[in-house]
Amino acid sequence: MPQDIVSIYRTRLAREKGAVKKDWGGRLSVALTYPNYYRLGMSNLGFQVVYNILNQRPDVVAERVFLPEGQEMSLYLRSGKSLMSLESQAPLQKFDLVAFSLSFENDYPNILKILEMGKIPLHSDKRSYPCPLIMAGGVTTFLNPEPLAAFIDFFLMGEADANLNEFIDHLLDLKSPNLKRSDIAKNLATNMTTLYVPSLYEPEYHKDGALKSFLPKESKVPEKIKVACSATGGSTEQKVPLSTITTPDTEFGNKILIELGRGCGRSCRFCAAGYVYRPPRVHPESDLLTATEKALKQCKQVGLLSAAVSDIPSIENLSSLILKHGGRFSVSSLRADTLSQGLLDHLKQAGQKTVAIAPEAGSERLRRVINKHLTRKQITDAVNLISKTGDFTIKLYFLIGLPTETRTDVSEIVDLVKAIKHNMVKVSAPRGRIGQIKLSVNCFVPKP
Repeated sequence: MPQDIVSIYRTRLAREKGAVKKDWGGRLSVALTYPNYYRLGMSNLGFQVVYNILNQRPDVVAERVFLPEGQEMSLYLRSGKSLMSLESQAPLQKFDLVAFSLSFENDYPNILKILEMGKIPLHSDKRSYPCPLIMAGGVTTFLNPEPLAAFIDFFLMGEADANLNEFIDHLLDLKSPNLKRSDIAKNLATNMTTLYVPSLYEPEYHKDGALKSFLPKESKVPEKIKVACSATGGSTEQKVPLSTITTPDTEFGNKILIELGRGCGRSCRFCAAGYVYRPPRVHPESDLLTATEKALKQCKQVGLLSAAVSDIPSIENLSSLILKHGGRFSVSSLRADTLSQGLLDHLKQAGQKTVAIAPEAGSERLRRVINKHLTRKQITDAVNLISKTGDFTIKLYFLIGLPTETRTDVSEIVDLVKAIKHNMVKVSAPRGRIGQIKLSVNCFVPKP
């Protein structure tokens, strides 16, 4: 075993707080795998929630696996050793189950790289005992699991806090070296309505690649696969999902992430989150306050996560609580039409330097088309409020390539940004300091 890689992993573990180390004896071993670098995977709240759900169980040992980078990748390539888990440095192929957590389609090629580095056949029909079972879940699988169908044994469809424990219960009942992989897959598929086993379905496509039909090969396999939804948006034990491991080696540094709500009731037509996570849910204020107090005992920096943070009714009470306890907080993108003076004051006190709002389109016409109901006045009023409060950098998100878009719509992005800059100068000039504008302009990517 290459000691230099082991040394890297042990150093990484030593910088963490909250990691779980278990003995493997008699437990189902799960390699919870994020198909990108450690610093990105550990910045993902969903990945940490799944890690917590699995390791709460006494009959499961879950360890983390990431795509190596830099020196770590070079050491693997030179040594030819199998990709290892972080906690015990066990080879990937020694686990009972490899579970991929998928948040971004751009990570799909990394799945194949990880399987290759783990000495596991890429195609599911080429694997046999004692090869681990390969599972995938996460938001991209809700949208369209089919691009990975040839490589994944089964997909767990929906929110992990709603169906992961049920899946593990069934899998433990089937844990036997004498049982064929095909029998395991068939048994799981017939007992779970939220499990998609690609080998048990026959897709048929039109000439243009569009799906024509999708039929089960077995009579007991469900024709339609459901997407599991957590009734409250939180796991049973934890209630409000929050980070269980902190480390300085992430995109957010030593910060605990807290989920305020799941989904969004705005129904913007371009946004997958508003459609995948339905119905939209907001955690009760009492639960959020309890979770925040718990987080602040471990770490004085928290990140508040939601599709639209300023839509959360208790956001000012939460941010006030954090400041009262001497903590700092950050938020994701805010709605221009629900931005409040109180929240901005708290952000300024917390030391946040950037406030992000998302007009998405330059013209009101195109914003109406995509269900982003913001007028120019609402946007400029929000900018005035931000500029009046402090010298924030204002980050603006725009999409190009939206359906019905014209050159005029694109030109109006420029006009809107000019108007925003004008307002910032007008409001901030008496202070002699003006915040910056940062633009994020991305192409619209339709989902099949």
